[in-house]
Amino acid sequence: MKTSAHVDTFARDHLPPAHEWPDLTFDLPELRYPDRLNCGTELLDRAVERFGAERPVFRTASGEVWSYGQLQGHVDRIAQVLSGELGVVPGNRVLLRGPTTPWLAACWLAVMKAGAIAVTVLAQQRSHELATMCRIAQVGHALCDIRAVDDLAKAEIPGLRITTYGGDAPDDLLHRSARMPGACAAVDTSSDDVALIAFTSGTTGRPKGCVHFHRDVLAVADTFARHVLRPEPDDVFAGSPPLGFTFGLGGLVIFPMRAGASALLLEQAGPGQLLPAIAEHRVSVLFTAPTAYRAMLDEVSAYDISSLRRCVSAGENLPAATWQAWYERTGHRIINGIGATELLHIFISAADEAIRPGTTGVPVPGWHARVVDADGQPVADGEPGLLAVRGPVGCRYLGDDRQREYVRGGWNITGDTYVREPDGYFRYVARADDMIISAGYNIAGPEVEEALLRHPDVVEAAVVGRADEARGQIVVACVVLREGAGKDPAALRDFVRAELAPYKCPREILFLDALPRTATGKLQRFRLREPGP
Repeated sequence: MKTSAHVDTFARDHLPPAHEWPDLTFDLPELRYPDRLNCGTELLDRAVERFGAERPVFRTASGEVWSYGQLQGHVDRIAQVLSGELGVVPGNRVLLRGPTTPWLAACWLAVMKAGAIAVTVLAQQRSHELATMCRIAQVGHALCDIRAVDDLAKAEIPGLRITTYGGDAPDDLLHRSARMPGACAAVDTSSDDVALIAFTSGTTGRPKGCVHFHRDVLAVADTFARHVLRPEPDDVFAGSPPLGFTFGLGGLVIFPMRAGASALLLEQAGPGQLLPAIAEHRVSVLFTAPTAYRAMLDEVSAYDISSLRRCVSAGENLPAATWQAWYERTGHRIINGIGATELLHIFISAADEAIRPGTTGVPVPGWHARVVDADGQPVADGEPGLLAVRGPVGCRYLGDDRQREYVRGGWNITGDTYVREPDGYFRYVARADDMIISAGYNIAGPEVEEALLRHPDVVEAAVVGRADEARGQIVVACVVLREGAGKDPAALRDFVRAELAPYKCPREILFLDALPRTATGKLQRFRLREPGP
């Protein structure tokens, strides 16, 4: 690794040992980055130099428009608050929490330029979840939208200094930053200094911190965005994933800024908000999940979406029927893709005439993929197996022995079952583990079980996913209660919502006398996935 600019070396010190890293490939000339690199500088300052300070970068539903020059001023001032008044040093972890707004994006870029490490979380996540992530990453600072601070404050995380923005208090981040002078130089980070830690739950429910470098942030733009999406400077991006997801961070910040384009940042971005937003703000590039495309089908003819030229789907498998129905209604071919938090963004996809409905696509330029058996050996085309991927970005878990499960023989094993067709296209089959994918959200059943078991009336709990036409899967909880307890599913759902993000809450709760187990006591989850256990 190169000489680090980090004073706080915790993240680098807790990377997995080098022999457990995946093999990295830098096949494309644009992936050969210089040794010294700050992705905040590359995304923002270089865009100002190339496209001009007056070009729009962020828009809001209310009609507010930020230029690249205005964003640069806000970012530099926030970075000065971080490194000055707040005492953030390069390598410190800074948690970012709030709805999707230009200010949240500005905070992320300021953390990059200050040489710190962004820990992006969802505004929906609750105190218990936040405390766990902060403990794993040893987070000492947080920048939080005033509207999302309650759960973070309730978590009572030792040593965490919370600075809010969007409020009226004199110590509000925005008031502080307004008192700062103008431009400031970014910290001269190494290309392999850690830039962000993105958390994914995995199948056990214990969060895993995925560590990504400054060069990784640019690599996802210089592969998928540059070669498949092919954005233009006049594009307006929009979508449903929040910036706490790497899907949203890439699609709404990294990709448009790398191209000198702009993004409409929506605080509410469900299917009911996307169509009117596309029509009103002339959105041309849309990022959302298959669930949203399905939900928008019945209403799409009521809106002028003639500005659209790119529709991207990820987060869950895109059924061929959904692709075909959207194409018939709109004339747009959805760009399907598979990505992973461990790999930051999309690595298999196809666009335009290369799209084949029912398949995910082919490896994005700069990436390699194959299908292997349990021993890591390639299987024949047409045979199902585990998807194995490698490219310029790879899995590096923060201090987590599950690194050895995800990286095997130099390849990232994503946990998906795939088939490689004889023509080289990759077709999704299923998840290879017990992860529940509902409306584009990854939900670990064991994490929901742990929340249920914190209820005093719950003796046992098993959480599984069941097929659902609208959402792909829904979360179903099978619960055994203590003797004499009342069977109140609404009360249990309320309890879980107070413990976890709402999207993880079971949509169905079934009360059983006992969970099905083998003679040796092993839970038979497959029986719970069947209707009407």
